[in-house]
Amino acid sequence: MQQDWKKYLGRMSSVIAISVLLWGCSKPESKVVRSDGLESLEFKYLGSPGVVTPLELAEDLGYLTPIKLSYQGVSTGGPQGIQSALSGDSDISSPSFAGSAVKMVASGVPGTVVIAAYGTFDDPFAGYYVLENSPIHSAKDLIGKKVGTNILGAQVEYMLKSYLKKGGLSPEQINQVTLVVLPPGSAEQALRSGHVYLAPLAGPAIERGGVRRLYRDYDLVGDLTTGSYVMANRYIAEHPNTTRKVVTGIAQAIEWSRQQPRDQVIARFEQILQKRKRPENGAMLKYWTQWGIPSSAGKFQDNDFKIWVDDLIEEGQLKSNQIDYKKIYSNQYNEYGRN
Repeated sequence: MQQDWKKYLGRMSSVIAISVLLWGCSKPESKVVRSDGLESLEFKYLGSPGVVTPLELAEDLGYLTPIKLSYQGVSTGGPQGIQSALSGDSDISSPSFAGSAVKMVASGVPGTVVIAAYGTFDDPFAGYYVLENSPIHSAKDLIGKKVGTNILGAQVEYMLKSYLKKGGLSPEQINQVTLVVLPPGSAEQALRSGHVYLAPLAGPAIERGGVRRLYRDYDLVGDLTTGSYVMANRYIAEHPNTTRKVVTGIAQAIEWSRQQPRDQVIARFEQILQKRKRPENGAMLKYWTQWGIPSSAGKFQDNDFKIWVDDLIEEGQLKSNQIDYKKIYSNQYNEYGRN
């Protein structure tokens, strides 16, 4: 696992260098002065099949008007979403693991976390599962086994390592647990076919039975913001008013979802899927409970990132006091609740 993570960091460093070069060589955008101050009315983003994000809900509720979202394709995971925002392929990342954002800043990447996207909570529909008759009942049982993940360096990997550490495994033993990257939507099939021994599952896969939960994020970290939106610093500098409008709109959507009955939020999600007319399955929507963001309107405090910083320090990837939290995130563009 350690080797896989080093490969991921190597790839991330290459992407960072290319992204910075592209930003430096790109021509400045021609600006149209508008009475509302918005620098752009088109906002590029990545989506996920069968999922409605706070950004998409914000547009549907009218909180982004007159800005229109421009769908750029499917996000394969948080790290790829961050890379897309840094390179300018999208104007904002897909909802991305907060730990990836910390690594981004630690690597000197010109990006900023602007608002929360999701968090951990007491979710009855999600977790990391083995087959019901599996001999795996503890962290030590995973030594020498394959575990499914959506992408290396994302939340699944962090939570797995946390579970293994809490289970008493040494670094050498943790390295004997192999992460297998699975295509989107194939985790259940990979688990049931024996391709992997453990996989993240939710909703329908659990209802079909024959599986047993080994652990879940909430058991490891409690209520915590674990997902965030990242924007490139250059985009923010060139589009401060557009950034402010979008980030505040996301905050409004987060709070709207808290204030409505769950069934009404899900009904709105279903309408959004129908309107966007993409080839996708909305079966997961009925299992939505909340986004699990503990803070008001998706705003951040240093403590939201401390767990990830401490982990990097423990692994020797950061020195103590090396990270300036104010370079990781900013609440400056989130105007929800301000007078």
